[in-house]
Amino acid sequence: MTDLGLQHFSCAEMLNSESYILATGNCMAEQRKQRSRLWLWLGLVALLIAVFFTAHYFLRQRLPVREAQAVYEDLSDTTPTNGRVEPEHSYSFSSPIPTTVEAVYVQEGEHVPAGKLLIQLNDTDALAKVAGAESAVQQAQVGLNAILHNGTQAERQMSEAQVARDQMELTQARNDLKALEKLQTTGAASPSEVAAAQQRLAGDAAALQAAQQNLNHRYAPGDVMEARAALADANANLAAAKQTLAQMQIRAPITGTVYDLEVKPTDFVQMGALLLQMANLKDERVRAYFDEPEIGSLRVGQPVTITWDAKPGLSWHGQVERTPITVITYGTRTVGIALIHIDDAAKSGLLPDTNVALRVTTATVPNALTVPREAVYPENGHPVVYRILDGRLVRTPVKTGMFSLTEEQILSGLNAGDWVATGSPTGQPLQDGMEVQVVQ
Repeated sequence: MTDLGLQHFSCAEMLNSESYILATGNCMAEQRKQRSRLWLWLGLVALLIAVFFTAHYFLRQRLPVREAQAVYEDLSDTTPTNGRVEPEHSYSFSSPIPTTVEAVYVQEGEHVPAGKLLIQLNDTDALAKVAGAESAVQQAQVGLNAILHNGTQAERQMSEAQVARDQMELTQARNDLKALEKLQTTGAASPSEVAAAQQRLAGDAAALQAAQQNLNHRYAPGDVMEARAALADANANLAAAKQTLAQMQIRAPITGTVYDLEVKPTDFVQMGALLLQMANLKDERVRAYFDEPEIGSLRVGQPVTITWDAKPGLSWHGQVERTPITVITYGTRTVGIALIHIDDAAKSGLLPDTNVALRVTTATVPNALTVPREAVYPENGHPVVYRILDGRLVRTPVKTGMFSLTEEQILSGLNAGDWVATGSPTGQPLQDGMEVQVVQ
């Protein structure tokens, strides 16, 4: 086929020929074909432009964000901390004297009835001390009886005999004096002899008075008090010795579990050495350590949730039994100690002296409108959220209330069901009007 210029030249020549009509028809057909090719190219260019803009629209860069919905729910403010489990009433037994362990009748972790013999200690020394204390009591009682009865029987008999002798001597001295006084009237006795008889009579009277005093009032009131005190001391020593002897047999005071056993047969134990501990493990509590700023929010009766790493998936429940009454240094922390009663300690073995985690519910708002805390941003001292509307972010000021560890209460600015952005996986800050794409 010839080019366009030659085709036009040929047609012009054919206008002068006899085949004018036929040539004219061929020329017009050729022109229509050329116009068709032009429109085809124009349509192709338009299609490419449309494809380009469509692809640009759908493939343009949008910020990926995560979203959350504002919902009504019960919101609780909780305070986490740690603590140590302990029995409400624990019984510890120690050796009362240095001795040896004769027998052990229980194993650690065993549940035992009240009154069961758990440990027998060697009681030889304790028996000897009881016997010595009983002898001391008897001696003290005898001494007190002697004082109360003005001496022993032998002493009283000797005093009575002395009084009788002194009475006889006084009677004799009186008779001698009378005889000498008669003789003096006749000049048969000298005045000196009468004076000597008078002195002897006075001496015998004094001796009789002393003997009678000794017979009836041998001891002073202070002697009675001293004797009574000596008897009281002896009785106290006896009671202590008997108590020590009783402690040589360790018996279960309650029905409970032996959770700590420190000795075995033939062990030598010093006075005060721990032998075992037992308790009713269905009645336990937690000694919880709260940092000083958290103490003010604690109240008796607040509910508590308890978890233990040794048993993941399990939790126990309780309540604040006693709030802190002082502040102490606990490691690197300044804490107050609160007691937490465990309501369901018996449901699964929560052992004494284990370390647990606690969460105390200090406040509750029922049916609060909430969003995740990461959806609330402080801007210029005021909280805002970014709602998602038609694929764009809308900066929305809000008023917030109470918050928990994960949720925050919205008092105004949002409605239930609104979707808000909680952040971008890329870490890019959110901006008002930004186009976004929601991702999981």
